[in-house]
Amino acid sequence: MNIPSNLKYTKDHEWVSLEGEIATVGITDFAQKELGDIVYVEVETLDQTLEKDEVFGTVEAVKTVSDLFLPLAGEIIEFNDELESNPENVNNDPYGKGWMVKVKVSDLSEFDSLLDSDAYRQLIGA
Repeated sequence: MNIPSNLKYTKDHEWVSLEGEIATVGITDFAQKELGDIVYVEVETLDQTLEKDEVFGTVEAVKTVSDLFLPLAGEIIEFNDELESNPENVNNDPYGKGWMVKVKVSDLSEFDSLLDSDAYRQLIGA
């Protein structure tokens, strides 16, 4: 199970990296394995400001559709357009080419409340 130590995580299986006030968000390796083959990623919240834990999109796998929850309050400033034609990037490279959105964070202190890799590993029993 790939759980990079340089990222933060949520109980809903999103990962976050932070550069300045811009957060990159995706779903974890654990989440993509649980979902199976991902066939579609939908984000209709581009240019919207959302609160922490609000739904920012959905990920559709062969057997299910799951909501995506925003780990930090802020404005969604970018969607990974590559996922429109290559949703399998989420399965193949969840922490790289499979990122989903970039967020201009409203409250940087929220980042500190996210799970570190050890806490996330414990959450999923890895």
